Amino acid sequence: MRHYETLMLFSPDMPGERRQEILAGMSAIVERDGGKILTEDDWGMRTLAYPVRKQTRGHYFRLEYAASGAVVAEMERNLRITDGVYKFLSVKLADTYEEPKES
Repeated sequence: MRHYETLMLFSPDMPGERRQEILAGMSAIVERDGGKILTEDDWGMRTLAYPVRKQTRGHYFRLEYAASGAVVAEMERNLRITDGVYKFLSVKLADTYEEPKES
């Protein structure tokens, strides 16, 4: 498993319940293929550096996880066809993910 991070930009008009449904779906994709969600960060509404789809604000969310490359491809495929997701970016943080050892 590799260590990944995906940053998602949602429409500012999207209701919070719909956003949570999308995020639950992304978490399910990761966990279905044996991956593990490490961190979920809700950055909230922010002003964009430039207009995206004629909007100057957007809701950011960051998801950090350990999974295989196929999981990232499936997640990005789902984000591409989901209404209200303006942009997303997935980045590999490390080639391997080591579970923290408890002492």
